[in-house]
Order: sequence, then structure tokens, then C-alpha cells
Amino acid sequence: MSFDMIVHQGIQGVVDVMRHLHFPLMIGAFAVGVVMRSLVYHTVKRHEWFAREFENRVGRYLEGEDLGAKENVSFYVLSKRLLERTYYEVFENRERLKRRRPDSVMLLSDRVFLIKQGCAWMIHDLLKQIRFLKYGSQPPKLLNIARNTFSKNPCFNRVLGLIPAVGVNDLLNVLPGLFVIGGIFGTFLGVMKGLPELGGMDLSDSAKTKDVMDRFLVQISISMGASLMGILFSVMMTIVNTVLSPEREYARIIDRFENTLDLLWNRANTNEVPHGIAKFDEHRDPLEALAEASINQELEKQNRSKRGGPDGGQRAS
Repeated sequence: MSFDMIVHQGIQGVVDVMRHLHFPLMIGAFAVGVVMRSLVYHTVKRHEWFAREFENRVGRYLEGEDLGAKENVSFYVLSKRLLERTYYEVFENRERLKRRRPDSVMLLSDRVFLIKQGCAWMIHDLLKQIRFLKYGSQPPKLLNIARNTFSKNPCFNRVLGLIPAVGVNDLLNVLPGLFVIGGIFGTFLGVMKGLPELGGMDLSDSAKTKDVMDRFLVQISISMGASLMGILFSVMMTIVNTVLSPEREYARIIDRFENTLDLLWNRANTNEVPHGIAKFDEHRDPLEALAEASINQELEKQNRSKRGGPDGGQRAS
């Protein structure tokens, strides 16, 4: 058997197999693409959820501040206090909800998106980076700090905690073009399968010739359907990628978080870290932490009323 014959039989075998698998592969790729796009988008969306909650609490804190107060406010202490309060408060309701569910260990969204672990990692990393900022005339690069904190978070940057979201997102962005190529490939498969049958035509037998041509046209029409399906899937996937765009959501989250930190930096007038300040404990019970924070806040109010003025000290969170 010659080399050309081996190559021809190999190509013919590939054509026969791919003709049967082409449509299922196209449909399966589209379904997987939509599911993965949704998972990537909602994985990034977990950033936005916590950033929004943090922004709301910072806004309430600044609205209740006395603008004429002359107390020294540490950016690190203030950020730590509000980050911890955000973390404990948002998960307090989740703890109550969890106790009413059959699965008392972890909510389904926590299992899929690693929400609690991701938020805890973000707070740890952010506090580590702002701890050594020098307070002076030049503001720090809080935008770079926020971007670096989110980009390094392994819980929010991996789909299901396993698959890198960046790589999946890049693949999904080129998937519409791959559908078009796949549709054209399917058309060529049909043409390659149908052309050899034309060689069996006997022009002297009109009935047999018509039968061969009819089968050829049917195969060509099915092959053209592959291109049509590829174009349809490409358009639909482009719409899905546009609606569920993680890049747009990520840029919005970074801007929101950086703006919130910038508000706290402008409110503070120092970045001193008190000696012996407690570290953030993500394993602490939210109800216990919030109760202790409320007691400390009431004690601060009583001390201020006794002195007849605002307290100049800082409370460690």
C-alpha cells in the first residue's frame, strides 16, 4: 500500500468520524461555553458584592462623623475596623440562613464560589499591604493596591476554586470565532464526503445519476447547515460574552473599592499601627464579634460624655 493511499484512507476515516461528531461537539461547546461564562462572571461578581457592602458602611461612618473633631485617626485602624465590621455583618445573616437549611455546614453559593474564604483572604491581603503606608503629602497608590489585592485572590480568581478564571475567560472570548471556523469545517466535511460519490455516476443511466445527485445535494444542504449553526452560535455567544462581561464588572469593582479606600485615607491623618492590635480572625463567630464591637462603642460614648468632648484615642478593632 502506497503512502498516498494510507494518507487518503486516514483522511477519509477522520471525515467519517467528524461528520458524526461535528453537530454534537458544536452544541456541547456552546452549552459548556454559556455555563462557564456564567460561572466566570459570578465568580468576579463576588468581588462586587463585598466591595458594595464595604462602601455602604464607609459611607454611613463618614456621614456620622463630626467634621470638627481633632482626634488622630489612623487609616490602618479605621480600614481594619470597617473591613471587619463588613465581614462580620454580611456573614451574620448568612449564618442565620444556614441554620435553616438542611446543609448546616455551608451554603451552595459558598461551595461554588468560595465566598467566605475569598472575602477573608482579601481582607488579610489588603491589611498587609496598607500596614506600612507612609502618611504624607503624597497620597498612596490605592488603585494599584486594590487591583493587586483582587488579582491575587485565589478564591475569586479560580472557577470552582480549580480552574483559572483568566485563562477560561480568554478562551471564551475567542469562542465565537471558533464557532464560525467550526461551521466552515463542517461544510467542507460534507463536501469531501459527497464528492467521491459523484464518481459513481453513469451518465447513460439517468435514474441512477439523478439518485446520486439527490444524495449529493442532501449532503451539501446538511453541510451548509453546519455553517449556519456555527454563525448562529457565534452570534449568540457574542451576546452572552457582552452581557456577562467580567472585564467590565472587574473595572467597576476596582474603581469602587479604590474610591472607598481613598475616602478613608482623606478622613485619616495618620497611619500608625497601635502596638498589640489584634489580627483579623475569619474563624471568629460573627455574632460574638459584633456584640463585642457594640459594647466597645458604648464604652467609647460613655468615656466621651464623661470628658465632655470627643475622644482623641483610637479603639483597636
